[in-house]
Amino acid sequence: MGDLTAKLLVLGGGPGGYTAAVRAGQLGVDTILVEQGSLGGTCLNIGCIPSKALIHVAAEYAAAAEAAKASPFGLRLGAPSLDLDATMAWKDGIVGRLNAGVATLLKGAGVRSLQGRGRMLDGKTCRVETDTGPQTIRAEHVLLATGSEPVELPALPFGGRVLSSTGALSLAALPERLAVVGAGYIGLELGMAFARLGVQVTMVEAADRILPGWDAELTRPVLRAMDRLGMALLTGAAARGLTPDGTALRVATGDGGEQVVPTELVLVAVGRRPRTQGFGLEGLDLTMDGAFLRIDARCATSMRNVWAVGDITPGPMLAHRAMAQGHMVAEIVAGARRAFDAVAIPAICFTGPEVVSVGLAPAEARRAVPEVRIGQYPFSANGRALTEAEEEGFVRVVARADSHLVLGIQAVGAGVSELAAGFALALEMGARLEDIAATVHAHPTRGEALQEAALRALGQSAHGV
Repeated sequence: MGDLTAKLLVLGGGPGGYTAAVRAGQLGVDTILVEQGSLGGTCLNIGCIPSKALIHVAAEYAAAAEAAKASPFGLRLGAPSLDLDATMAWKDGIVGRLNAGVATLLKGAGVRSLQGRGRMLDGKTCRVETDTGPQTIRAEHVLLATGSEPVELPALPFGGRVLSSTGALSLAALPERLAVVGAGYIGLELGMAFARLGVQVTMVEAADRILPGWDAELTRPVLRAMDRLGMALLTGAAARGLTPDGTALRVATGDGGEQVVPTELVLVAVGRRPRTQGFGLEGLDLTMDGAFLRIDARCATSMRNVWAVGDITPGPMLAHRAMAQGHMVAEIVAGARRAFDAVAIPAICFTGPEVVSVGLAPAEARRAVPEVRIGQYPFSANGRALTEAEEEGFVRVVARADSHLVLGIQAVGAGVSELAAGFALALEMGARLEDIAATVHAHPTRGEALQEAALRALGQSAHGV
């Protein structure tokens, strides 16, 4: 097969990679995208999208099960049942539709896509092993967007009864018992989903609380929801491996003892690591930042015209960060002057209730500025939350005390993930408390809680209390 040439080679078809390729193509940049698996990467195929589909099914099932017993507004239903094969088919159908959408976007932008295992030979040359034979690509610019992979514990290697998040999203049958190692956002999202489907779930976390990267006040409503679901929680605990017969998980407890947790399956969700192996990184002269590729504000690496975005670079491993970076790099390659200077990157945990954090939490803000103002408004006083019988949680605004510049917004409650864009916009636009308080918010909506939180931070009386 003959060699291919392009102005931009994108290695990795996940969110950051395909966003960069599509934008570059739209700008007239001759672009080739190389992806070993399915377009969309981890997020679309085995991460964000399928997990949210399963979480939605679990929420619907739990609501139906609750209505079979009682509901605060008089609805009565029969006991629900779940056809897991149909659930998985529905989930896979969504993934398939989005895969097709990505392919259509790439084609519409004039991007050439190549499926196969790519390996960089130098900073401008990539060899791709395809089904029809090897293909060599030479490009003026190279964008590395190889993503990340689940961390495997030595005592619990993936396989058999031990699942990664990928395996947990493609079960043929629900277990009666599930142990989840890691109570970060991936473990908690899936653990709570399975608990809502009737599985007896035990969470095992090495830290002293769930979601250790989030402030404790945000996680308390999640803890209460876990208790209502009958989930067991072991904190300050380390998984040591399965028992010899494979029917239980051995857990080292904080007091130096050991506890045995009976379980059919173990989901290991202790984090993800950058995927830096298998694509020829050792042949490139790139400066590392720990396990990540070091980049500057333009996502440029230490090699000229070699760029990197997403999970292989320092920062939160979030698809929307990778997409924003990829969009920017494409415009730089096309000749624009750009830099990645996001004031706030939303972080969301899709538990029930959901948790959102944008910008600085109170403790972080107090370390950054002399004085802060905090306003917090509960959903128990929000009309829309009450009419949905979902009043757990609150919205919180953190601002400078002197200028009232908003530094962070957090929320916990049903459906608060949909408020994240507004939170981020407020920070990006440099909003002050007065800006949010004076903005007319539609009534009745959960979004009103943001306005009320800003009013409280200003010391003004809040409505509905």
